[in-house]
Amino acid sequence: MATDLTIRLVNRPGTLAEASDTLGRAGANIEGACGYVCETGQGVFHVLVSDPERARRALIDAGFEIQAERPVVVVPVANTPGAGAKLFRRVADAGLNIDLMYQSADGGLVLGGDDVHAIGDALA
Repeated sequence: MATDLTIRLVNRPGTLAEASDTLGRAGANIEGACGYVCETGQGVFHVLVSDPERARRALIDAGFEIQAERPVVVVPVANTPGAGAKLFRRVADAGLNIDLMYQSADGGLVLGGDDVHAIGDALA
């Protein structure tokens, strides 16, 4: 199981670069990521990492706020029309909800929800 860190960013030029550089200098690889600015104007950076302790420590030491840390499932998905929909349908048919989704650097889908173990089982 991989880990998603939710990092608060100030919405100004350079903070995404600073957070990414912090992780790189610490040897924590960004295996997937997504970011956005929410309604309040706060930047949010989701980062998929395999070494959450190293990533967390580096970010906190650099002054970043980690808002959440959670396990996620990473599943391979074909780059063909409808492939993602088939995976999402299997999760839905199992009565499970996905509340986080983005793509990993190797093309897999990063999925979060209340029961990531059950999501993983539904997609096995």
